[in-house]
Amino acid sequence: MASNPASVRRQDTALVFSGVLDRAAVTALWPALQASSGVQVLDLTAVPRMDSAGLALLAELAARLRAQGSDPRFNGAPAGFNELGAAYRLAPSLDFNASTAAS
Repeated sequence: MASNPASVRRQDTALVFSGVLDRAAVTALWPALQASSGVQVLDLTAVPRMDSAGLALLAELAARLRAQGSDPRFNGAPAGFNELGAAYRLAPSLDFNASTAAS
């Protein structure tokens, strides 16, 4: 059913995502994201839309990167990114623990 299957590839210090980030994509992509040390950018410019599972994947990945000492940046905001982030009261950095958007 997925006409635009999700994928992720490493490009220098960026993880470049493409395709729809939904529940099926999260299950398929998660194993490839385990070795993410040194990542500084999560590039979402080729992601047309995402659901809450995609947001959860990105939030968990961003939290792991912060725990490794990185401050990941997001490039692009697919449909659903800002709306879901606001609904779950996440900072723009998808930080669960941020008290303000400036953190």
